[in-house]
Amino acid sequence: MKKYFLLRSVMLFVVLITVLSLGTSTVTAAEKVYRMKIQSAWPRADISMQTLETFAASAAKRSNGQIKIQVFAAPEIVPGEQTLEATKKGTLDMLHCIGAYWGGTTPIGEIEFGLPLMWAMPQGRTVKENSEIVRNFFLNSGFADLLRQEYAKQGVYWLDMHSYGELFTLAKVPIETCADMQGKKMRAEGAWTDFYNNIGAAGTNVDGGEAYMALSKGVIDTTQWDVSAITGMKLYEVAPYRIMGGGNDVVPGHILVNKKKWDSLPDDLKKALADAAKDYFDALNDIYMQEMQKVDDLVKQGKVKLSYLDDACIKRHEEVAYEIWDEIAKRDPAAVEAVKLVKEWRKTLK
Repeated sequence: MKKYFLLRSVMLFVVLITVLSLGTSTVTAAEKVYRMKIQSAWPRADISMQTLETFAASAAKRSNGQIKIQVFAAPEIVPGEQTLEATKKGTLDMLHCIGAYWGGTTPIGEIEFGLPLMWAMPQGRTVKENSEIVRNFFLNSGFADLLRQEYAKQGVYWLDMHSYGELFTLAKVPIETCADMQGKKMRAEGAWTDFYNNIGAAGTNVDGGEAYMALSKGVIDTTQWDVSAITGMKLYEVAPYRIMGGGNDVVPGHILVNKKKWDSLPDDLKKALADAAKDYFDALNDIYMQEMQKVDDLVKQGKVKLSYLDDACIKRHEEVAYEIWDEIAKRDPAAVEAVKLVKEWRKTLK
């Protein structure tokens, strides 16, 4: 009888310990805090970099405090061009950049960022409306699936796109014809450098954070950036002419997440992070709408001067752009499929 009671007591004790252990592990999983670091490839003067604090705050709120993100600008942890490698290795958990930076290893990144005139939109829409149209294409055409497939090969997960608004090209002198571009040193990203070379200019790759000094010293004659070039980085002080025509109306960027980190997240936290990325997309659109008004004010004050390309030069831009599209599409099967998707989608634009 004593042995029976002893055995029964032992069994009850084992059951109690098991239940307590399960309860503890459940609570631990539910309350685990994921601390992450995201670095932008852009300096702190860039508006999109500053707005990453909104992304971090949204992720914390949507995850009930389980996701805590520290935000860094370039080059606070690594230089901007090293953010992909740092994210692959786990030095960073996420990066904020553009696909053109990774075009050498992931050719579809050039297409994601936007080949010349790829994201040029019909006139009459706002920055926000154009961004929403392009994001809808990304997510509902199979393009985002293709991006995730290709970036996974680099050990990262493509979370979502955001838009840097219109592509701004600022110049030290007026440029109205393709003849005006001849020999000009034009700072650009990705395939745009080849594009300018084919136009007759000299496509040049200079770090965006160094553009002000490069313009002031004559190292470059023009530079591409988003509206931050004017409202944040104040490049108009050394390059007051905004070149109108021949550009993209949407400049897509992305947030990439270390693949192992992403895979380790429970589904509810994956959703929280994805929803935070959408919140960031919306917040950035709203900010760029406000920033465009500031540009209009500077134009009225004469501090920013508009320089319109003539029809002949715009036609030449189109000819060279489509040649670049076909050239990039030859780089790998994913690029072929991506250009095909974009061409089909552009037929639907009105």
